[in-house]
Amino acid sequence: MEQQLENILLSSTKSSSIIKVELIQKLWSGYGGLKRVVLNDQSVILKLIKFPNESHHPRGWNTDISHERKARSYEVEMSWYQHFNQPINHAKIPSLIQQGELKTKEKFLILEDLTSSGFSSKVKINPTQIKLCLKWLAKFHSHYLNAEPRHLWPIGTYWHLDTRPDELKVMKDNELKKAAHLIDQKLNSSKYKTIVHGDAKIANFLFKENEVAAVDFQYVGGGVGIKDVAYFLSSIYNEEELHQKESWCLDTYFKELANPEVEKEWRELYPYVWCDFYRFLNGWSPGHYKLNSYSEQMKNKVLEWI
Repeated sequence: MEQQLENILLSSTKSSSIIKVELIQKLWSGYGGLKRVVLNDQSVILKLIKFPNESHHPRGWNTDISHERKARSYEVEMSWYQHFNQPINHAKIPSLIQQGELKTKEKFLILEDLTSSGFSSKVKINPTQIKLCLKWLAKFHSHYLNAEPRHLWPIGTYWHLDTRPDELKVMKDNELKKAAHLIDQKLNSSKYKTIVHGDAKIANFLFKENEVAAVDFQYVGGGVGIKDVAYFLSSIYNEEELHQKESWCLDTYFKELANPEVEKEWRELYPYVWCDFYRFLNGWSPGHYKLNSYSEQMKNKVLEWI
């Protein structure tokens, strides 16, 4: 480990020595790594961002636009922790210890290690844990309702239309392609907006008994909260389960949100959110498993309305 970074880790944590450094995972397309740093008296998470000389996207999207989006996402995450992150009941987020840029131009985030207090990830979750995640989203969206996304993505989520011109260009579904901007306009012109997590998949939630926490805020920004809900459901259910569980999940989320006016608008936008996500997948990965009978049904419903 570079001496400058080692000094920062020790001074920011007030620890005396580094015992070991464990790689948790490499960042998408080779843009650095997520590491656990075990110190003499605690452990912390180090997110180290290093822009590669040549990126290697798993699906071949190695373009200037792709690079700019990723670079911006790390700036947004740092802005999130600097300007927005604050304690919210039932919506735990790791606390920031320190962030900055090294002499090598690498950016870094030093964050609370939630696993040290008993949190862990789950590959498959039960209904109680699903309810905890929906409650987390509802409390998060409620807390930031009508907040301006200054320093964040003006419109959150990693699939937002303005940030995905390459994928739009190669779409095979011409009817949806023609309607893409109308769908985007419908979502962006909603009366009620909040701050959305932007990548609320199951892999970004950690669990501890009856608690849940969320991590990874690279695509946090403005928008309708139902975007996070739809994307979360897409990460935990197959197409048959989506048909079966939709009502229960939406009812659970909106019960926690406890805002009838917002609920009315966001329920109506739920199919539009799915259709918008379908648009991204159709260009990005036409054979993706999430392009299934459920998302197809949502897409067809919206195209009939427009």
